Amino acid sequence: MEEKNEIEVMVANESHLPYVDTILTTIAEAAKVRGTGIAKRTHEYVAQKMLEGKAIIAMDGNKFAGFCYIESWGDKHFVANSGLIVVPDYRGQGLAKRIKKKAFELSRERFPQAKLFGLTTGAAVMKINNELGYRPVTFAELTDDEAFWKGCQSCVNYPILVDKNRRFCMCTAMLYDPEEHKENK
Repeated sequence: MEEKNEIEVMVANESHLPYVDTILTTIAEAAKVRGTGIAKRTHEYVAQKMLEGKAIIAMDGNKFAGFCYIESWGDKHFVANSGLIVVPDYRGQGLAKRIKKKAFELSRERFPQAKLFGLTTGAAVMKINNELGYRPVTFAELTDDEAFWKGCQSCVNYPILVDKNRRFCMCTAMLYDPEEHKENK
């Protein structure tokens, strides 16, 4: 468990670009193992998130350990935290929670008025989101930005989303509304 303290969780930048392919491979392999859908992202997309300061990376020295990125939608009224992944060797150490917390902080800093949301099939991510103040919601409470929903097209569950007129899918939608947490500041 001492290893956890050596892992640095930070906002990714240009120096982390060599890890993009490893990140994408790690995400794809995790989705295969879990048998769940996941929206696929291109090398260019993930690299751009790093260059924009909209990605969180966890590093154990020069070894990649985990990742997440943020994206704004609906004229910056909504922000999604997406692509959360932890390398299998680093799981069970609370790293996903640290990455998600850092992504949450970055989202609140960059987009303080935005509602934060995520779609997940993972119970662990739902638990982390709940601890951060997210609550389960219907898909109707999420962004109506077509560009966001277009990103779901690469997920294996996309036909379900379309069949259900984007009302629900295999994922659970979770939302953090800053208006609901004003008293907690």
